[in-house]
Amino acid sequence: MLKKMYDWVLHWAETPYGSWALFILAFCESSFFPIPPDVLLIALAVGLPSKAFRFALICSAGSLLGGCFGYLIGWQFMSSIGMKIIDLYGLHGHFEMIREKFNIYNAWIVFTAGFTPIPYKLITISAGAFKVNFLVFFIASAVSRSARFFLVSALIYKFGPQIRTFIDKHFNRLAVAFTVLLICGFVVFKYLI
Repeated sequence: MLKKMYDWVLHWAETPYGSWALFILAFCESSFFPIPPDVLLIALAVGLPSKAFRFALICSAGSLLGGCFGYLIGWQFMSSIGMKIIDLYGLHGHFEMIREKFNIYNAWIVFTAGFTPIPYKLITISAGAFKVNFLVFFIASAVSRSARFFLVSALIYKFGPQIRTFIDKHFNRLAVAFTVLLICGFVVFKYLI
């Protein structure tokens, strides 16, 4: 079933509605849909490298608004909708662990999930349920989601279609490495200032 959804998502790259599909997919993935928007973003950017950054902007905007919707689900509808989404993906045990982590790391949790393969929908819903400061949530989401999508688009713009295979194969490792480097940069910056 997941493969069929993946193929369905990819088919939008071959239609005139690719940009709209990218926005909607990014919105839905941030709160409940299982297929990440990177799949369609890569297909669209490879097809039209000159518009790669436009696609990244569309994807970032859709994801950020979808993240706000996920936050709303957790904040207002956790018992009726939020837990059903979390249970659907078998993430209930992670939800309880995230409760503890939010108390310690707050914005870092949102940032890390926004950039890495950690299910972002789990974090958006959890952030609302745990009443994380919305402005902190919004900024961390905007930075991390934009960094993720613009990085993918920049690689495609610079290296062309051959980078698609490399990104598909190593995306999780690349995302984790970038996040570690970024966190190290913040730590160094903190101690230098």
